[in-house]
Amino acid sequence: MGISFSKKQLLAEMQSEQAAWLALLDEIGEENMTQPEVAGGWSIKDIVAHISGWRRRTVNRFRAALDPSTDMIALWPAELHEDDEVDEINAWIDKVNRDRPLADVLNDSHEVFQQLVAAVDALSDEQLNDPQRLPWFEGERLTGAFLFGHFHEEHEPDM
Repeated sequence: MGISFSKKQLLAEMQSEQAAWLALLDEIGEENMTQPEVAGGWSIKDIVAHISGWRRRTVNRFRAALDPSTDMIALWPAELHEDDEVDEINAWIDKVNRDRPLADVLNDSHEVFQQLVAAVDALSDEQLNDPQRLPWFEGERLTGAFLFGHFHEEHEPDM
């Protein structure tokens, strides 16, 4: 993972990223979050649900890094394998969240972020800097921006 970093630094970066995310959502306004197809074919609510769905996987991965015997919670149907069926998983996440109230989707987003913070906080600096414990980073430096990278690359421009 290159240069080592501290958990304190990572948590601060995550909080900064989350604050920027919440500011963006506040700027958009709840009254605009359910307008269909305003962001790459999805509503803002759809994007929030999508990010929360994939963030759950990140929470699971950090929990498993702490305790490899952790039972990975099934996040989507077993026949969908994240390595080769990303579009199908995205469609499934969209389908299960499409009719949920906006308030539930926003609360879920907040809750999943808090779970992510707790999962990262449970690891030591040494564990967070151990590439064998976190192989899914594939050598990338673990930063708050990296954890929010999918949002920045795929969804922020549309929002």
